[in-house]
Amino acid sequence: MELDSLYQEVILDHYKHPLNKGLSEKYGVQVHHINPSCGDEITLNLSIEAGIVKSITWDGVGCSISQASVSIVSDLLINKTLEQAGSITDVFVELMHSKGMKEGDPTILEDAVALAGVSKFPARIKCALLGWMAFKDAAVRIKQLKESENRGSN
Repeated sequence: MELDSLYQEVILDHYKHPLNKGLSEKYGVQVHHINPSCGDEITLNLSIEAGIVKSITWDGVGCSISQASVSIVSDLLINKTLEQAGSITDVFVELMHSKGMKEGDPTILEDAVALAGVSKFPARIKCALLGWMAFKDAAVRIKQLKESENRGSN
């Protein structure tokens, strides 16, 4: 089986059988992101305990790329520290901006390497990044809440 075919199967599997889809009622922060160029949107709930990503749940509508990508990120970052999750996110963003010049490291990105080909299509990059940017936004908000709580308790 050709690698592109395998990657297409990974994307379709995440699209047809999304991981962590369905918003948890318990979360630390919730964000809602829309891709204005195509109308894809997601709501993402993030829970952090002791600096570890404990839960990423989401709901949304959109193309197979955006929905598969948020499924992938919601699974990949569970049980990572915020710092590890941030580093993985940065690696994925770099891959998406590579214009097809990078393949991605499967030891870091796991199923997300299946989206490497998207970087050749500028109109689709925002689709692939939607869930990742929502996570990044949620992580920043969690940090801000924690800092605010720490200032309040001093």
